[in-house]
Amino acid sequence: HLTPRGGAGVGAMSRRERGLELGPGGAEAAAEDAEPESPDQCLSLLPWDRFSAWLHCVCVVGFDLELGQAVEVIYPPHSKLTDKEKTNICYLSFPDSNSGCLGDTQFCFRFRQSPGRKVSLCCFLDQLDRDLPIYLKKDSAYYYGYVYFRQVRDKSLKRGYFQKSLVLISKLPYVHLFRTILKHIAPEYFEKSEAFLEAVCSDIDRWPPPVPGKVLQLPIMGVILKLRIPTYRDKPGTTPIVQNMHQADAQISMALPTVHEVDLFRCFCPVFFHIQMLWELVLLGEPLVVMAPSPAESSETVLALVSCISPLKYCSDFRPYFTIHDSEFKEYTTRTQAPPSVILGVTNPFFAKTLQHWPHIIRIGDIKIPDEVPKQVKVKKLKNLKTLDSKPGVYTSYKPYLNKDEEIVKQLQKGVQQKRPTEAQSVILRRYFLELTESFIIPLERYVASLMPLQKCISPWKSPPQLRQFSQDDFMKTLEKAGPQLTSGLKGDWIGLYRHFLKSPNFDGWFRSRQKEMTQKLEALHLEALCNENLVFWSQKHTEVETVDLVLKLKNKLLQADREHLPVKTDTLKKLQTHINDIILALPDDLQDILLKTGT
Repeated sequence: HLTPRGGAGVGAMSRRERGLELGPGGAEAAAEDAEPESPDQCLSLLPWDRFSAWLHCVCVVGFDLELGQAVEVIYPPHSKLTDKEKTNICYLSFPDSNSGCLGDTQFCFRFRQSPGRKVSLCCFLDQLDRDLPIYLKKDSAYYYGYVYFRQVRDKSLKRGYFQKSLVLISKLPYVHLFRTILKHIAPEYFEKSEAFLEAVCSDIDRWPPPVPGKVLQLPIMGVILKLRIPTYRDKPGTTPIVQNMHQADAQISMALPTVHEVDLFRCFCPVFFHIQMLWELVLLGEPLVVMAPSPAESSETVLALVSCISPLKYCSDFRPYFTIHDSEFKEYTTRTQAPPSVILGVTNPFFAKTLQHWPHIIRIGDIKIPDEVPKQVKVKKLKNLKTLDSKPGVYTSYKPYLNKDEEIVKQLQKGVQQKRPTEAQSVILRRYFLELTESFIIPLERYVASLMPLQKCISPWKSPPQLRQFSQDDFMKTLEKAGPQLTSGLKGDWIGLYRHFLKSPNFDGWFRSRQKEMTQKLEALHLEALCNENLVFWSQKHTEVETVDLVLKLKNKLLQADREHLPVKTDTLKKLQTHINDIILALPDDLQDILLKTGT
């Protein structure tokens, strides 16, 4: 039974479920120690609210001889998609005809959300989003599409082929989770059709919310998926193990080692010798095209590239699979301006011609794990890239800033010789990228922390002090004594790499988020300073007008702390509320009535 949801989802939630009572400490306690939810705790969630916390909708895309690709089913039926979004989903859910993907193929894509749409659960979801590491936070402007495409010969059909895609549309970048779900449900869906899809969605609508830091159990069609979404408190590079527990009933339990990571080693195998240069190109937000034989290879490689600078967030646009029908095709392929800062995954040979002017092109063949040590491959000149049939490799005239790290190449080659599992090779590669990124970012973190005013500069009776300006010259001066050489043995032009990075979208995104955190910290320290003052004594020495003004300002401070989720202890907020109440009670009755009603 389908109950379309109105916009009342959040209004119907309890304060606790909306997360409004969780201060910074409270969020931690909730994430780490929360008890499994009792059914009555969730009664105030409306039908489909739980589903919406994970997915926007499920689409079935088929091939119609007259219409071409068409969305046949959207589930739940009340889910809203604009015509432009539907068109994008249609074209992105099928491989290009030249890919020749027979059988079953899984891949993912990312597309722009049409402007002006509100999410009815946004208050609740924002609370969850705040506890995520920055690279997993959802991007309000984009959706992900996770695809399971089937193409098999069928003589009973006019075209001689059965072609259909089951697509999950979500805001969440949990690639591995949704891939696992599709692998479990799609083959059965193609056999059983609509009623099965309805049952899948009703299972998802019983899931707990995607709370970071908590071991979640997600039942789906007879299997229980067990997983943990990372939190920003996790030490980068560590993944707490989710144990497979014995289920008392007949259900099979399956523990997922990760919700979002791709098989790094598998993806970087074709460009094995250039991983460090690719890390630089991604870090600097350079325009990159991945040309691959199928959407499975293109999407995995683009996602691997984006993740290689983790824990930094890649702040430009990236499209794991991009087609000539995409609504941004003209914008991204125009020759009238320089290529934008974006990573595109493409499979259509037409792109070899259209994107010839792009500065960095990665050409990959079918991804296979090598059973012998790969041979050293040189970077190829762009003019040699004529068609998609060109040999795999990296085509660019880019000169890396840093000297090549031969050690990681030897380590991975040794792994190939010793038949080391690809999971183990991926762990080595991920650790290498993490250490490289951290060596690069620590000097910036250290310098930006020094822009914070000293605590003694914070006066309760003045506005919070401003952060000092970021100065490129001052930062560069710190590198001599406190540069990346403290944590990395790599030699090269680190200064040149920093200069280039400071002009990139990734620096801009990183610095804005640091600025926001530090400004909120200053606001929180200012609140604490106010709490430590004897405000009632102050009000007795001042006029009624000044006292009323103080009360209104303090009430605004409380509202701001709640609205912006300032990192303030709950006790501090309670103390401030007590101060406000005490000041009001010392005022004449008529003023008390007005002030007690204001801003509550």
